[in-house]
Amino acid sequence: MSVDITLYGIVDPQIANGRSMADMARAAVEGGATLIQLRAKTETTREMVREARAIRSALHGTNVPLLINDRVDVALASGADGVHLGADDMKLADARRLLGPRAIIGVTLKHESELPELASAKIDYACIGGVFPTTHKDNAGTSLGLDGLSSLRQAAARVLGALPVGAIAGITAANAGTVIAAGADGVAVIGALFGGDDIAAAARDLRLAVETALSERVAPSA
Repeated sequence: MSVDITLYGIVDPQIANGRSMADMARAAVEGGATLIQLRAKTETTREMVREARAIRSALHGTNVPLLINDRVDVALASGADGVHLGADDMKLADARRLLGPRAIIGVTLKHESELPELASAKIDYACIGGVFPTTHKDNAGTSLGLDGLSSLRQAAARVLGALPVGAIAGITAANAGTVIAAGADGVAVIGALFGGDDIAAAARDLRLAVETALSERVAPSA
C-alpha cells in the first residue's frame, strides 16, 4: 500500500493533558497531517481500543489512515488501518499474517544492521530515529543527528529502494527542512504538533516546512 508520510502525527495521552485525542487527531488532519498514529504505552488494552475507535471515527471521511503503535491486537480490535512496530515488537511476518495484505505496517529504523530483516518483510514505510533529543519518546543511545540520518537514509535507499522513509524525534517546523534535506521523505511529530493549543495551525506550519524542503531537495543517490 502507498503511504503518505509527509506529516505523520503521533498522538499520545501523555501529551493530551485531558484533551480528547480524537479531537486532537482531527485537528492535525485538518491542518495537513497525512498519517496518524495512536501511541499509548501506559494505557490498558481496553483503553487503547476505546481511544483508537474514537480516533478512527473522528478521521472518517478524511482518507487519513490510523495506525497503532506496537499493538497488533489493538489494531485488529479497533479496525485501525495498521501498526507501527519497533525491533522488540511482534515479528513483521507474524504481523502481516494477522493483519492481512491491505494493512499498513511501518517500522522504526535505528541501525543499518536492521535493514536486511526489513528488506525481507512486506513493510510500507520506515521512520529513522531518533534524529534529535526529545522528551516525548524514549530513545536508546545517542541521537543520530543530521549526519546519522543522512547516512542511514542512504543505506536504506540501497536496501529498501523507493520505500518511503521518514524521520522522527525532536522535529519542529524550524528544523523540519533540515531533515528533509538530509534525505527524509516526511516527518513524524509529537510535541511540535500536539503540544500547543492550536494543533491545526501547527500542522499547517509543519506541512509547509516539509513541502517547501521537498520541493527544493535533490533526491539522494541510491
